[in-house]
Amino acid sequence: MQSAVLKVEKVDKQIGRHMILQDISMEIGQGEIVGLLGPNGSGKTTLIRLIVGLMKKNNGRIMINGYSQDDEFIKAMASVGAIIENPEFYSYLTGLENLGLYAAMHDGISEERIDEVVKRVRLEHAIHQKVKTYSLGMKQRLGIAQAILHQPNLLILDEPTNGLDPAGMKEFREHLQMLVQEEGTSVLFATHLLHEVEELCDRMIIIQKGQIKADVNLRDIGGQEQVLMNIQPVEKAASWLDEHGYTYEQNGQHVMLRLNKDRVPELNKQLVLAGFDVLEMTPQKRSIEEAFMNWTEGGTTDASTHQE
Repeated sequence: MQSAVLKVEKVDKQIGRHMILQDISMEIGQGEIVGLLGPNGSGKTTLIRLIVGLMKKNNGRIMINGYSQDDEFIKAMASVGAIIENPEFYSYLTGLENLGLYAAMHDGISEERIDEVVKRVRLEHAIHQKVKTYSLGMKQRLGIAQAILHQPNLLILDEPTNGLDPAGMKEFREHLQMLVQEEGTSVLFATHLLHEVEELCDRMIIIQKGQIKADVNLRDIGGQEQVLMNIQPVEKAASWLDEHGYTYEQNGQHVMLRLNKDRVPELNKQLVLAGFDVLEMTPQKRSIEEAFMNWTEGGTTDASTHQE
């Protein structure tokens, strides 16, 4: 992994007798978009609040850009931007006036930087309008603008697409990806929507009942293909696959195999040389949902695969 922008080590959070988070450890590297996936009540919002300093942990350590949150809190937080659920603004002020208030909280934010950020989130047409006239999607874009004004290298988002329609969610993803590409920002993206993680994130961390169940590089999932093959004669082909150590499922005249992409051409060649007729070979994408079911032992959380 790249050098860690965020490092969480063995963090616990207990409220009364209830253990909310237990032994949480995770890292986020430079320029990564990491999805923190879990249902309501899984502990993801509590973890977000611990990272940004809105709650205190019981045990463990949180490091941001090498600074300990316990010992150098101001330095650690100086490079963090955050949107916790829906961003809030002064509705009777314009978008630009709201950004001006946020800019005053940090040193060295110029008018040029404000203009740059406004253009980056594509709000030039509305920045002089009062925020009470903004749609939810426009407020989300203004939220991104205020969160990145001071050029943080860690952006933390807690359910930022709540209430957005599909078009607004797509636009939000595009803005976030552009930000990562152009400024190298690292992003921790908390959500309960599997499809959001699949379309946006490089890695997925699954949190369930206050514990991390999986930390997976989603790009690695693409390294394997499910291949649906029509091989004749199918029964003899199945025996051949057994003998050569391939794992497959047979369904009528078809077999389904899972193997690395670079092995698919060689398998095809071997089957033909062995005298089989390969009539059809169709890649089948392995979905995040399928992988999620495996990592959570049957998908016992209520994490959703659809838009809400």
